[in-house]
Amino acid sequence: MRLSAMGDVAMTVPVLRAFVNQYPAVKITVVSRPFFKPFFEGIANVSFFAFDEKERHKGFLGLIQLFKDLQKLKIDAFADLHNVLRSKVVRTLFALSGKKNAAVDKGREGKKALTLLENKIFKSLPSMFERHQKVFEQLGFQLDLSNPAFPEKALLSGDILELIGSNHHKIIGIAPFAQYDSKVYPLDLIKKVIDQLANNSSYTILLFGGGKKEIEILDSLSNNKENVINMAGKIKFQQELELMSNLDVMLSMDSGNAHIAAMLGVDVISLWGATHPYAGFRPFNQPLSNSLVSDRTLYPMLPTSVYGNKLIPGYEEAMRTISPEAVVEKIKEKINH
Repeated sequence: MRLSAMGDVAMTVPVLRAFVNQYPAVKITVVSRPFFKPFFEGIANVSFFAFDEKERHKGFLGLIQLFKDLQKLKIDAFADLHNVLRSKVVRTLFALSGKKNAAVDKGREGKKALTLLENKIFKSLPSMFERHQKVFEQLGFQLDLSNPAFPEKALLSGDILELIGSNHHKIIGIAPFAQYDSKVYPLDLIKKVIDQLANNSSYTILLFGGGKKEIEILDSLSNNKENVINMAGKIKFQQELELMSNLDVMLSMDSGNAHIAAMLGVDVISLWGATHPYAGFRPFNQPLSNSLVSDRTLYPMLPTSVYGNKLIPGYEEAMRTISPEAVVEKIKEKINH
């Protein structure tokens, strides 16, 4: 069970892929919001159960109904990968019925120490993938995440090819937004990155986002460049996943798009402002060198937040210490490799 958010749900996918490869006789049912169902399609032995937040599974009585619904599937063990009030209720009901259960340890103390403004303990914490791995170990399933499996690149539909064309040397995805401003690379700098990349006619640059405001910004960033295409609002979510699987590299903030691209086996360059990959949210199977972080010599209190929801006065410009040239160089390095 993992209900939200998008990036967190995406981070369960590589672990589940490893699980089904190593335990092909075990069936997994993923309980999550209906929107996330496409994440799990095509994974052998994984079925999806939609959590109906607005009606059937709403409130405490709804969680009891959810438990009853899941009981019909003859569940043997319950893995709580969320560890919030809702999932705790369902987990407790499974425990009371005599079923094995385990919950993810989010490592709150370590994350608190990492984000202290004074007496900070600046060290790398276990990744969320390792934390999910431990949940399954508690249920009796040892997992090896060192040889990950990824889906094949999707065959792009005619609708997508009509938008992006079919003659591509290298396809670069750029997702310049995040939930919190403290995690967003300044607009003028991301424009420089896009402009520099667009100078290479062998690159096709696809911009990802959502919502009216973001679409307007992405339109301005594409600026009628022939090889820069704003994909926001033009295709369905399933098609977006198919398109992302065909990227040669994704440039993203510390956000859900980074984790979606990574779960598809794409090289991900991530940019970090108030947050830091040491908190355990580095995209799956990506080297630390792919995470470009703000300069801690100039901004020593970084990271100031685990999720980006806390911004310290005077730290608004921290991401400007990541130069557009460094970003472009890292992207080219991945493409040429």
